[in-house]
Amino acid sequence: MLRFARCYSLARSKATQIQSTVFRPEYALKCGLEIHTQLNTKNKLFSQSTNSATPLLDVPNHHTSFYDVALPGTQPVLNLEAILFAMKLSLSLNSQVNMVSQFDRKHYFYGDQPQGYQITQHYRPFARGGKVNLSRELDGIDELSKDISIVQLQIEQDTGKSHYTDADKDVVTLVDLNRSNIPLIELVTNPDFSDIKQVKAFIKKYQNLVRHLHISSGDLETGAMRVDVNLSINGFARVELKNLPNTSSIINAIKYEYQRQVELISRGETDSLLEPETRGWTGSSTVKLRSKETTIDYRYMPDPELPYINLAPDVISGMAASMLELPDDIMRMLMQKPFQLSLKDAKILTYNGNQNDMYNHEALRSYYLETFHEFSKLIGKHSSAKLPTNWIIHEFLGDLNKLQVPLGKAQEILPPAVFAEFLRLLYTDTISPTSGKLLLFYILENFKQSGCQDSSIPDLPKLIKEFELHAITDVDSQELMTLCNDIIAQHTDDAFIRNLVSGKKKTSLKFLVGQGMRQSQGRIKASEFEKKFKEILNIQW
Repeated sequence: MLRFARCYSLARSKATQIQSTVFRPEYALKCGLEIHTQLNTKNKLFSQSTNSATPLLDVPNHHTSFYDVALPGTQPVLNLEAILFAMKLSLSLNSQVNMVSQFDRKHYFYGDQPQGYQITQHYRPFARGGKVNLSRELDGIDELSKDISIVQLQIEQDTGKSHYTDADKDVVTLVDLNRSNIPLIELVTNPDFSDIKQVKAFIKKYQNLVRHLHISSGDLETGAMRVDVNLSINGFARVELKNLPNTSSIINAIKYEYQRQVELISRGETDSLLEPETRGWTGSSTVKLRSKETTIDYRYMPDPELPYINLAPDVISGMAASMLELPDDIMRMLMQKPFQLSLKDAKILTYNGNQNDMYNHEALRSYYLETFHEFSKLIGKHSSAKLPTNWIIHEFLGDLNKLQVPLGKAQEILPPAVFAEFLRLLYTDTISPTSGKLLLFYILENFKQSGCQDSSIPDLPKLIKEFELHAITDVDSQELMTLCNDIIAQHTDDAFIRNLVSGKKKTSLKFLVGQGMRQSQGRIKASEFEKKFKEILNIQW
């Protein structure tokens, strides 16, 4: 028990140290990233095996061919879909696509790499250069704007996965080759990062980009995207950090390694920082794995079984002409007139989540834009931009998540034209916001209860009449006074009234208005209640 307490105390101490890390100008951080991204092509890179979205969760060695398991005599056949995906990403990053690129063999011997080498691109990569712009406006970094430059993008094959298990106290290694030969793009940046915010913003932006282009799920948790970090301090040798499964691990590993090197430098113990090394992340600290390999160690050689990739100029220009609008441009468009979304709401419509989300952000954005334009047609160009924003991004989306109704299904009963009519009813005060929430949830809940099968369009006027949801615009003054007096009698005392009338507790008025809205089921405007309460209590402020 005492030993456990000591270990727990040490772990907490390390966690506290990591969280409290301060990046100091006299110990300059220089950081670069290597990001491996699995491409979601139909087949693998050099075989006809199925490229599974979850290779490590499927039956081991199920998605394999003779080539994937490196049977002698098998030869690679290039999957051209991977080339198109690589071209999309390269153009999105303003990289220079090489008209001629080649595949090379990188030799090393692991159990999960049965060929004894990995096919990659060393001498002539697919693309060079390019950049990702980070800004204070969109990404929350400290600088007004910062470009992270890219060294190159290369296409390569993924390796298998080794699993270690105990069998009668002997360690047994099991190899699953489902992941072997899945196409990867390795992106290498220059060491342009100087703080954590920049690293975090870049990873999030790159992850969203590959999802936006529909070339990868970008999920760190499943290994579809894997990040290695190269960092140095004050010009000492580069340290590579591996085994970083998620963003928090990446950030914490950088913080820990920075602090470790700062302490060595401050004590004059820099011998261990003179040679490059590879370190792993345990979850609480970095540990040395090996000295950093050199190019000679890998014995690169051109692959004799794969020809050069020769691209015609019109292939690249044709792809460039068909490219999707990029996320930053979309966000800036949404934050300007006529939409005027906040950054947070613009990101909801632009940043794609993982594949388990109930809705696709591209589909949600399309639904929002079409509904917005339909609503503008109904009430004119000078319509309230806040209504579509609040009711689609917040109320509608919140109901979908709560009821677990997919957006694609919900659109069957609430197409943009119908949702625009619903917004018109709110805009013209035909129904109050409270009644609108009840009506929207009722429609979606009934749809859910039908198993999402009854796709008949709801008759909004009929439902409003049936449930008496019409807003009361011509309020009887005497009836309203009676209702307000009843609320005052039920929910207040002398001290409450004194504090409210004197202005000491102005928020108490909101409480009374809330009670009125509740008792009228939201059919009477809040402003009517506020006006009447002030009249009854002779409130002057």
